[in-house]
Amino acid sequence: MTTLTQWLTNPNPTSRRQARLGQMWLAWLRLRRNPLAMTGLTIITVLLAMAAFAPIFATHDPITQNLSQRLLPPGSPGHWLGTDDFGRDIWSRIVYGSRITLYIVALVALTAPALGLLIGTVAGYFGGWVDTVLMRLTDIFLAFPRLILALALVAVLGPGIFNAVLAIALTAWPPYARVARAETLTVRNSDYIAAVRLQGAGAGRIIWGHVMPMCLPSVIIRVTLDMAGVILIAAGLGFLGLGAQPPLPEWGLMISSGRKFLFEQWWVATMPGLAIFIVSLGFNLLGDGLRDVLDPRSATR
Repeated sequence: MTTLTQWLTNPNPTSRRQARLGQMWLAWLRLRRNPLAMTGLTIITVLLAMAAFAPIFATHDPITQNLSQRLLPPGSPGHWLGTDDFGRDIWSRIVYGSRITLYIVALVALTAPALGLLIGTVAGYFGGWVDTVLMRLTDIFLAFPRLILALALVAVLGPGIFNAVLAIALTAWPPYARVARAETLTVRNSDYIAAVRLQGAGAGRIIWGHVMPMCLPSVIIRVTLDMAGVILIAAGLGFLGLGAQPPLPEWGLMISSGRKFLFEQWWVATMPGLAIFIVSLGFNLLGDGLRDVLDPRSATR
């Protein structure tokens, strides 16, 4: 292990692979020194484990109803978080609901940042009328509140998880385009970009191979910090009946079905609300730590 550590921390790497792995190792060491970031990473790791091994963590079927055990309080035998108005185990529904949450988060994280990164780098690199057109299109999307625009799109497309993901992705890309454009404007006139251009590289190769990699750290940080907002919008759509449909164990839908019992059987809506709060907090803490790790100015401290 000591030999591997010395190889990773060698100040004079002999290959590009060694240099990249060394940078990743140093970034991990900086992240590990941040207790809040490690707390967020732990929360996200637990969420991933719950989603991957939901049949193991869950104690009951999340959909099967048992009206003889409806509205049992937390701590009841076999139902440590209680049951809902149909007698379904709340813990099991939260565990299986993590799969839906991760499904939405993953699809949005794969689509919205990619679209925003492409639009932002193209606008920043070419400038002129291309920049004007793309940025005015971005301004149009930014002019509408994300939740309101997502509600309008889902109302047109129809309720459902896929349409909810599509609506969230279509409203989430403008901030990534702004970040990517700002990063591109700072590097497009750099000496190494000029050298690559003199070697005969085209605009597509320069954007894909040299500009986009420079924008990735800022975009990754933005993605991590935005995941809490994505979860809240997805839960809001589910709460309004425009996202996941019954009997799926989606957290926002669970809060919606439990709101009529909020004063007497408070746990029906409170437990999925706590799940949303904890997961959102985990993404925010991890994003804050990644910002400190990936920021070159903090990396030299």
